[in-house]
Amino acid sequence: MNTQEEKRSLLLEMIAFATIDGHLHKRELEFLWIVAEELSVSKEEFKDLFHQEHPKKVIRSEFQRIQQFYRLALIMHCDGILHEKEAKAIHQIAIEMGLNPLAVKRVLDLMKNSPNAIIDPNKLLKVFQEQHN
Repeated sequence: MNTQEEKRSLLLEMIAFATIDGHLHKRELEFLWIVAEELSVSKEEFKDLFHQEHPKKVIRSEFQRIQQFYRLALIMHCDGILHEKEAKAIHQIAIEMGLNPLAVKRVLDLMKNSPNAIIDPNKLLKVFQEQHN
């Protein structure tokens, strides 16, 4: 993540996705705060993001798009409830990011079948790399 604007944009996208089902679960908020801390976003700025609209910003690097997709998928699983709106939205977001739909489906299936929805980072990248061949 290079600029503060990129960091804010990623967090805004994550917040918008976390609230797509109409609720922000405590675990989702905690996860968002962990990401914000990793991105060096202050508590005040983090709170302020919940009152802003999300302008679309294109992520150029495929690796960063995969990372962001995975973060969103983790938020989706964070509260232990998979909402239909979340499932539809994450597929649409992945398409808009330019990610391969087959790889996206495979990653989501792997996460669904994992006891804690976490998959190995190397496996994540491998799934997307396999689709390049």
